[in-house]
Amino acid sequence: MGMTSLAERLVPDELCELFRRVVPETVVVRPQGGGRRRAGDRECLAAIVFVTTSGCTWRQVPPLFGPAWPTVYRRFARWSKERVWARLQPVILDELGAHGELDWSRFAVDLVSVRALKGALTGPNPTDRGKNGSKIHLVTDRFGLPVAVAISAANTHDSLALKPLVASTPPIRSRRGPRRRRPDKLHGEKGYDYPYLRRWLRSRGITPRIARRGIEASQRLGRHRWLIERTMSWLSGCLRLHRRYERKPEHFLAFTATTRLINYRRLTK
Repeated sequence: MGMTSLAERLVPDELCELFRRVVPETVVVRPQGGGRRRAGDRECLAAIVFVTTSGCTWRQVPPLFGPAWPTVYRRFARWSKERVWARLQPVILDELGAHGELDWSRFAVDLVSVRALKGALTGPNPTDRGKNGSKIHLVTDRFGLPVAVAISAANTHDSLALKPLVASTPPIRSRRGPRRRRPDKLHGEKGYDYPYLRRWLRSRGITPRIARRGIEASQRLGRHRWLIERTMSWLSGCLRLHRRYERKPEHFLAFTATTRLINYRRLTK
């Protein structure tokens, strides 16, 4: 398979068009003239997707993509610093909302813990014998489509992530009516069972559906929460998220941009 066909398979034309809306244009001017042609954004993005899904290191990026691995990594670091991945999320969500593919009746919140090397937003994981780790927090709609994602240290209590995670949901287009950013209900497990969180959700017009500690079993929410658990399993299919190797949190957060790919696949069905 040639470089062009591989890049087109990993980054189809429609996704490439959405990506061009948010990626800053780079103009390379060489006063002396000549030099090599600048590597294409599509080829670099395809190589980044390959690293994310395969779990390989940057040095193992196949030359089949065209750009050498230092070029791919520099482009990845620059796009992460310029928050390209964060700007891509509302663009894809807007397309989903405009097509009526988002269900605002029930959202769910959950997390997954991963081991990590040293770096910001890492800490001892109390559920993994105190080994260093990070958490990936996720909010999905009723279909399991990721709406908001964040990371924290493994020793951060689950409840502390709920407010910033829900508040980070961008205003999203609807098929009819104004933009929305708040679901009707939010489902969560016992780790989010705190009165101040319930009050905060209600103040924003969101009905909390959180299992009560000592009263209700988390399994009672299973018929609504299994979709977000399925989304977590989709993320585990991206091998680069099995363990955090990046010291910079913005680089690890960039790999969670695979949630954008999940949304994009739903958009193209």
